[in-house]
Amino acid sequence: MLPSLRLRLVVVFALVALTAAVSASGIAYWLNRDAVLTRAQNAALNDFRKAMEDNAGNLPRKVDCQELREAAARMSRSSQNYQVLLVGETADGRRCAAASNVDDFSLADVPERLRSAVAKKRPVTKQNKHPYHLYWQRITLDGDPFLVGGAKVIGEEPTPTGYLLKSLAPERDDLNSLAWSLGIATGLALIGAMLLAQAAATTVLRPVRRLGEAARRLGQGKLETRLRVSGTDELAQLSRTFNDAAASLEQRVAELSAREASSRRFVADMSHELRTPMTAISAVTEVLEEEQDNLDPMIAPAVQLVVSETRRLNDLVENLMEVTRFDAGTAKLVLDDVDVADQVTACIDARAWLDAVELDADRGIMARLDPRRLDVILANLIGNALKHGGSPVRVSVRTREREGGAGEGRFDDELVIEVTDQGPGIPEDVLPHVFDRFYKASASRPRSEGSGLGLSIALENAHIHGGEITARNAPEGEGGAVFTLVLPRDARRVAEERENPEGDGPEGETDADPEGSDGSDGSDGSDGSDGGEKVRKRRRTGWRGRRRNPGGGGSGRQQDGSDGDETQNENQDGNGNGTKGGGR
Repeated sequence: MLPSLRLRLVVVFALVALTAAVSASGIAYWLNRDAVLTRAQNAALNDFRKAMEDNAGNLPRKVDCQELREAAARMSRSSQNYQVLLVGETADGRRCAAASNVDDFSLADVPERLRSAVAKKRPVTKQNKHPYHLYWQRITLDGDPFLVGGAKVIGEEPTPTGYLLKSLAPERDDLNSLAWSLGIATGLALIGAMLLAQAAATTVLRPVRRLGEAARRLGQGKLETRLRVSGTDELAQLSRTFNDAAASLEQRVAELSAREASSRRFVADMSHELRTPMTAISAVTEVLEEEQDNLDPMIAPAVQLVVSETRRLNDLVENLMEVTRFDAGTAKLVLDDVDVADQVTACIDARAWLDAVELDADRGIMARLDPRRLDVILANLIGNALKHGGSPVRVSVRTREREGGAGEGRFDDELVIEVTDQGPGIPEDVLPHVFDRFYKASASRPRSEGSGLGLSIALENAHIHGGEITARNAPEGEGGAVFTLVLPRDARRVAEERENPEGDGPEGETDADPEGSDGSDGSDGSDGSDGGEKVRKRRRTGWRGRRRNPGGGGSGRQQDGSDGDETQNENQDGNGNGTKGGGR
């Protein structure tokens, strides 16, 4: 309810001040009220007692009403300004009630309980020396407070009884003025407490706000952030602790960054250095493979093993180079308008997977993406499904509006591609790790035909487009594992942000291949010079959408991507290396 610390401090100060002020004001009011009323009451009653002794006490036992009226008038002329009512018995035995002012005071204004108490005769004892006493009571007449008192003259019966009626309105007005004064004082105290709370909150929260801002900058990666420390209080000590922690973190991050950069350089240098001997070895293995039929049958298996392992090693080198580019942030997008259905068809056609893959895609779904990287993603997902799932593998393509989009055409549309196999699915403990590099789903399978980087590279290619890949298991009876690729239909914004993250670069700048014309930038492992262009050429060969062959799963499993496209050495991970690095 009180999210702000400043507001909490103000409320707490205000409540404390209000409680203290109301308590002090209440105590002061009741003490003053009791003192004022007691003083006025005692003064009036003492004066009335003396007037009764001087006037009513000198009246004869049998009096007439005129004498009572004159005595009451004399008594009311007191400085206490009260009205008097005398009740006595006349000579003919009648009861007479004479008031100093008949219009202001009558016997009906005296409460019955008070009259009974005044007329009651008590036995005289050591503790009670008089048979009659003076009694009083506060009453309200017509909305005004009054003091009513009464006493009976002590002597031989019958003796007159006297009553007084004193207005307490002046005392009430004085008390009301006091209440208003105390209320104003309470309000001023509350305002003062709130101002004090504001000042205290500002004093306390300013260092806290600075600390929060410094923590945000530190979280944003500005490790040089430090706080200016002054004083020796707890907040100053907290600032010193923050500075020490920031300095230690900066030093640690610098060390880790240096180690990471050194590791990336080592992998990149090693990969580049390996490419030259691998090229020579690959040429030799190609010659050996061509002459395999003419070799001695005893050494043919060894030659085949050398050829397959050489290809695997070459793919590993290419994948390591691509991973290094992703880690270094040098991977770029080369965008082109592609028909997604044609792109998927070209991918599976180039690898001879048509008999093992069912394609559910409408022609004419255009997207502006990097076709070579999209081909790499599809090759890895479909190849992984063929190798570790069950055929036929189903590939579906659809579009949807991006959440929170403003309806600006393709900029707010997403491309959704689902790859579903017919296998047993992915174990729940493996699902969180399928996209990890070199992850092995089973420790009993330390080796696989792939490099263990296929799904990881596919995920990085999706991220560079501003997309995502997720893995899940289909409901029982509806398939095995389901990999869902979500990409923006128009990746120009993502490409511009990656090319010009600060927004200060030249407009209209075109993305270029960071590795030059050797075509090595790509997880497809191509050593040609136009990997993306070859994909586009294959896309133009024709439409093979919605091709289904439920019974053709076998041929898809036995095909190898490199055999299906001699012009482009595709990434072997894209052809199903999923045992490691995101496989099952």
